[in-house]
Amino acid sequence: MGCVLIALGLFLLPYIDTNFAETESRDIKRLFTYICIVGFSLTTFFALFLFTKITQPMQQLIQAANAIRKGNYGMRLSLRTNDEIGELANTFNHMAIQLEDTIRNLNHEKEHLASVLRSMTDAVITFDGEGKVILTNPPGEKIMQAWYALDWAQEDGSLEGYTAGKPSRDVPEPLVPLFRLVMEQGGDQSSNVHVQQGVWSVQMAPLYADSVVRGAVAVLRDVTEEVKMEKMRRDFVANVSHEIRTPLSMMQGYSEALLDGMATSPEESEELIQVIHDESLRMGRLVKDLLDLARMDAGHTDMNMREVELGELLERIYRKFMVRSKEQGIQLQFDCKQEISLQQADEDRLEQVFTNLLDNAFRHTPEGKSVVISVERITHMRTSFARVCVKDQGVGIPSSDVPFIFERFYKADKARVRGESVGTGLGLAIVKNIVDAHQGTIQVNSVLGEGTEFILQFPLDSSK
Repeated sequence: MGCVLIALGLFLLPYIDTNFAETESRDIKRLFTYICIVGFSLTTFFALFLFTKITQPMQQLIQAANAIRKGNYGMRLSLRTNDEIGELANTFNHMAIQLEDTIRNLNHEKEHLASVLRSMTDAVITFDGEGKVILTNPPGEKIMQAWYALDWAQEDGSLEGYTAGKPSRDVPEPLVPLFRLVMEQGGDQSSNVHVQQGVWSVQMAPLYADSVVRGAVAVLRDVTEEVKMEKMRRDFVANVSHEIRTPLSMMQGYSEALLDGMATSPEESEELIQVIHDESLRMGRLVKDLLDLARMDAGHTDMNMREVELGELLERIYRKFMVRSKEQGIQLQFDCKQEISLQQADEDRLEQVFTNLLDNAFRHTPEGKSVVISVERITHMRTSFARVCVKDQGVGIPSSDVPFIFERFYKADKARVRGESVGTGLGLAIVKNIVDAHQGTIQVNSVLGEGTEFILQFPLDSSK
């Protein structure tokens, strides 16, 4: 506006009479000055109007947009106008409210999913289309670390470099075949995966995006105990059938021989009857051992708990086996240097334990070797224990069989058993149950060809 007035004054200046201009120069200059001041004022006012109505609201809108871009979803505009700027501000606030609600709902869903995954005892592992691990829950992370460490050790020969440079987070080797099937066929797949001594049940399903498989999710469950128990059940049925079938077959065969009159003399008849009697006793011992184990497993073992002097008990058992040691040419030694009493113990059950261990030692120890029984008091972490060792110089147990000797129907190789008498394979299982019932522990050390040592520990009263 000021520029227009100045230009108008300059345009009319030539048409003014020179005389009038000379006489009125001061008035014209004054008028010109006024026009300039008014024009400048109008221009400034218009600029302030533009800044207040357009530029400043746009700057606020830009600042609010940047705040939301940085994650401040609670940002709002406080513009209250009826023009297009006000409508834009209202639209922006509505968009911010919707976006904040959406982000909040997504975070709630994410936290809910994370809580579900954390609470699951099964391992959950998610892979992308290239086989990279993108999500795990704590059990899944634990499994992944163990399997990666195992792969690293197999490749490097040790675990020393694992912490310094961990292998890439790809599909673990045991899951690769199942992952390929899911990616190629697009359906759910399941399998049992064996890793060292463990067995894992794996359920793997594809992840879709626009009808295209973009990855897979695997759920792993440790079924080692279930598989082991199922194997033990099958072995138990097979072993019981085998153990009972043998004496039954012999009893049936010898009884048929008696019925058919194959015994030509009283001596032969007596021999056949003796075999039948021995096999019936053997089958009775088997059934009794099975019933004892069943009662122990069910927690119905009858224990007559009282104070037992361990040295006296072992000395009595030692004297009982002295006759057998002389007959078999085995040196039996007993070492007890102090009195040790168990406050709560079943003397008959403990005698069954030590009798069983000594019987095994004698059956596996050749003539001229020795069997040693020792008992002593030991203290560990301010707790006293009675330590009993039964050590022989027999054939020993293979290291591969040692972890299984307390399982039912475990038997050493019959070619290494001294004599023809073979047990039922339930003795050590009963021993383990009785020791556990006394809150004790039992372990075995054995070297093939050198001998076996059973070490039993029972807790003692600290005041004794």
